[in-house]
This record gives sequence, C-alpha cells and structure tokens, in this order.
Amino acid sequence: DLELASRLSFFLWSSIPDKALVDLAVKGSLHQPDILDQQVKRMIADPRSRALVDNFVGQWLLLRNIGGVEPDTYRFPTFDGELRSALEQETHLFVEDQLRRNRSVVELLSARYTFLNERLAKHYGIADVYGNSFRRVDLPDNSPRGGLLGQASLMMVTSYPNRTSPVLRGKWVLDSLLGTPPPQPPANVPGLKDTGEGGKPASVRARLEAHRKNPVCAACHTSMDPLGFALESFDATGKLRATDAGAPIDTSGVLPNGTAFKGPTGLRETLLGRKEQFVGAMTEKLLAYALGRQLEAYDMPTVRGIVQSARADDYRWRSIISGIVRSDPFLMRAA
Repeated sequence: DLELASRLSFFLWSSIPDKALVDLAVKGSLHQPDILDQQVKRMIADPRSRALVDNFVGQWLLLRNIGGVEPDTYRFPTFDGELRSALEQETHLFVEDQLRRNRSVVELLSARYTFLNERLAKHYGIADVYGNSFRRVDLPDNSPRGGLLGQASLMMVTSYPNRTSPVLRGKWVLDSLLGTPPPQPPANVPGLKDTGEGGKPASVRARLEAHRKNPVCAACHTSMDPLGFALESFDATGKLRATDAGAPIDTSGVLPNGTAFKGPTGLRETLLGRKEQFVGAMTEKLLAYALGRQLEAYDMPTVRGIVQSARADDYRWRSIISGIVRSDPFLMRAA
C-alpha cells in the first residue's frame, strides 16, 4: 500500500504522497476499490493535480515542444514570446477545465469554447476580449476553433518554422488522437521541394502531391496527408488563412477507406465518428504516463477494459483515471 500511495501520488500530482495517503497506506486499506476511488476524486479536486495536466498534455500532445519552435520572423512578424506563452496557456487551461469538471474526454474534440486573453483573441480574430487575464469564451457553432483541433499551440508544434506540414499534422492525428502511428519512413527520403515545377511558387499541398507520385512515398502519405490537408487553413503559428503561395487553400481530404471530409470541422466530425478509438488512444497514452513506461501488446486488453468500463459513464475523466489506478499494471509490480 505504501508503494501504491507513491505511484498514485506521482501519477496525479507528480509529487510525494500527502499525510492522508500515507495514513491509509499504513492501515493497509488504500488498495480497497472504494477507498481508492475516494482518493482519486479527492486528489483530482486538489490544485496539485494541475501537474497531471501540465505534464501529461505536454507528453501526449507534444506541447512540451512549443518552447523549441521558432517561427520565421520574416514570414510571421507578429509572433513573439507573449503569444507563445498564451498559446501554451490556452491548451493547459482547456484540458484542466475538462478534468476538473469531470467531462467526457470526447469533449476534448467537440467542445465549443476555449480560454483566451486579448493577445490570443487578436491572433484568432475574435473580438471583445480585453486584458491579459484568461477567461472562458464560447465559440460559434461554425468556428474552426472548437476543441483541440482548433488550438494554435498544437498547430505550431506540428509545423516547421517557415511553413505548415500536413505530414507532421497527419502523423500527429494518427498517433496522438487515433492511436495508429504510421510506419517509419524509408531511409534517404528526399525532402519536400521549396518550389513547384519549373521553380514556380506552389502551395504545400501541390508540392506534396508531386512528392506522392513516387509509389514508395505514397504508401505512407496516403493515410497521413488527407488528415493534415484538413488543417491547412491554419498557418505555422495557428492563425487562420485563406491562401498559400497565392492559391486558395484546398482543405478537402479522402482517407484510404473512402471517408471524405473538408476542413477542421469535417475532420472533427470524422474523429467524433470514431470516438471510442479516440478514447482508446487517449487512455493508452494516459496509462503509459501513469506507469512511466511504454505499453506492450499484453497491456492492450487492460486498455480495452478501461474504455469499455468508462463507456457507461460517457467516457468521463474520473472513470478512466479510476480504471487505470484499479488495473493490474498499476497495482502490481510484476506478474
């Protein structure tokens, strides 16, 4: 029970157990399911659970990479450190709000609100938000900003400093949101050309379509690129745009199975049609974070069991976290 107290505390607080956990562990009662659930509820409500949001989101959604992204100041002259901080803060506040209110994790995709201050609202083109303090802002139903797919922080960490990357964004969707990472690229793959045919300016989409004419490249890009094309209306800093290299942006995509969609809204609806796959991918990442190790094939039945149990509670955060802390991989050192 003392080891369980430590594992639980480092999972939810990234810190050592408090007196309440230690007292229950000394009594040998912490492992009892009812008491374990009570402690999970208490610990999530505690401000220290902000560490779970900060560290897990940074790992799962690649947000920890945002500090190393330096957008080209010539192409993006309005970008600065203040905006970088605001982008990161938005995502942390959004996920923390979902966790604290014990919402369904599916709302990470479908939520119609976000958290903004004046600097970030200006970047998004949203009016009537003033001051440096962040506040919850409801979004129109037709806004491309709803959920994680509309947050500029995640668009920035999946771009290059001077341009967007449908490949990186598509790979991020497959890996982080759907749990189906693409295979590693073959060796000596040529980089994407800076111009189109004849040295003329061309959009990223046009250059990628030329790149995919090579059958070796097309095998992987067929599944990644359509997902990334849907997010091309966001530039490398997550700002909305209508053109690329002077040409209108085409945000349509078709997956290998024939599923068609257009833009962030269409991609969001496609992912919501696979919500159990999304919940499974998120649960897999959260279990790996809780255990501090990469999951193996023999862990997958545990992931599926947690998701199935959480289905009756609409896949809420607390149900998934409770499922993790009651699972054999979490409760046992070895089998």
